[in-house]
Amino acid sequence: MIATRFARTLHVAALAAAFAGALAAAAAADDNGAGKRDAKGRPDGIRGRQAVIKVSGEGRATTVPDMAIVQLSVVKDAKTAREALDANNKAMADVLAALKEAGIAERDLQTSGFSINPQYNYPQPNDGSNPPPQLVGYQVVNGVSVRVRDLAKLGEILDKSVSLGVNQGGGIEFTNDKPEDVITEARKEAVADAIAKARVLAEAAGVELGRLIELSEQPSRPEPPVPMRSMAKEFAADAVPVATGENAYNVTVNVTFAVNQ
Repeated sequence: MIATRFARTLHVAALAAAFAGALAAAAAADDNGAGKRDAKGRPDGIRGRQAVIKVSGEGRATTVPDMAIVQLSVVKDAKTAREALDANNKAMADVLAALKEAGIAERDLQTSGFSINPQYNYPQPNDGSNPPPQLVGYQVVNGVSVRVRDLAKLGEILDKSVSLGVNQGGGIEFTNDKPEDVITEARKEAVADAIAKARVLAEAAGVELGRLIELSEQPSRPEPPVPMRSMAKEFAADAVPVATGENAYNVTVNVTFAVNQ
């Protein structure tokens, strides 16, 4: 009798465990969307996962620059640091005065670097010894960054600066004071390019392009000026010839679309 009751107890416990397992499996299947179908009678698949199309689009717009940033430096050498500094100060003062006279505003003039460097002579060893370097003088370098907003005067400004003492240059960057409009055009082109790519991919896959899920813009890198086929402006014969070319602004966007299968 006791053995029979024990066997019945084990049987009931096994049935309860099996029933509980069945309920857990059903709940898991319900959570995963198993057995569910969409409006067209197709399985939904795993809940939370949706088919998407991810593409990137590129846009590019160009415009003629309206401003140049010029790096100019005055370099002076002398026996003493004081003499080199005095000579440099006089030359740079003349350069700044000439720039202001040419119409460069105070806000467009900025010191970009200043240094005083000792100059050494390194004697050649004669008897296998290593003689110490000999101090022969000092060099003073004073640099200024100049924004030239009237590009028609750029050649004249460069020519006059060199005549007054500028003897080292760090390059010219052609840019735009307010490039927002041309960047906006590049952004529109980038988004249109992304949409066109997504439509081609959806058509090739036999699906319907759905709603926009995500749109982001990648940080852009400045592109060097693209030379024009001919010089944009003609300058006087006694001025430095300058070709302004064009500036290009590139925009890249990342776009994610849902897929209506």
